Amino acid sequence: MKSVFSSVLFSLAIYLSGCGSIQTAGEVTQGRQAFLIGNNAAALAYFQSAAQRDPDYIFETPLRQGVWSYVGRTEYVVGRFPQARQSLERALSANRREDIARLYLGMTLAREGDRQRGLKEIEGGMRGIHGWLEDLSQMLRFSAGKYWDPQRQIRAEIQTTLAMLSTPGVDWDKVIASGEWVGITMEAEADRALRSENFDFSHLSDP
Repeated sequence: MKSVFSSVLFSLAIYLSGCGSIQTAGEVTQGRQAFLIGNNAAALAYFQSAAQRDPDYIFETPLRQGVWSYVGRTEYVVGRFPQARQSLERALSANRREDIARLYLGMTLAREGDRQRGLKEIEGGMRGIHGWLEDLSQMLRFSAGKYWDPQRQIRAEIQTTLAMLSTPGVDWDKVIASGEWVGITMEAEADRALRSENFDFSHLSDP
């Protein structure tokens, strides 16, 4: 009887865990949709709820992104810079390769007045994003790689901004505007690339 009871409890725990994971995924999906159309207050509520439910949640595309990265980016766009810095640093402590989080951390620091460190993080984030796109286009050039930044617009913007960062008298308004464009465009690119890949696959599988 004890064994049966333990088995039931274990099965219930697995079931509840699965339900929680599904709910977290749904909140992140809804948060991303709100974020991409500029409904930032709603996006932040979704992301914060997801982070409370599962602080280790990863949104799985070729570009893996943790839930705290989403929380921090949304806090940034609504102007909650101290909270954004904490959330983005938490995201990076879990995954040092979260280059979009690093980019937003740099912009957050710059807006808070720490431009020296902000410049370093913006540059590191942009170089990381550029390198990731280059690696993806090479390693998966016959599959997912060909759908990400196919016209190289994101990489061109990054190269322009990196060149700007290497010159004296940084124009911070242009740098931050570029960083914000790269950040939201990379987020939208995940959905656009998936749609393009699915479209091609559906046409290849047509009789």
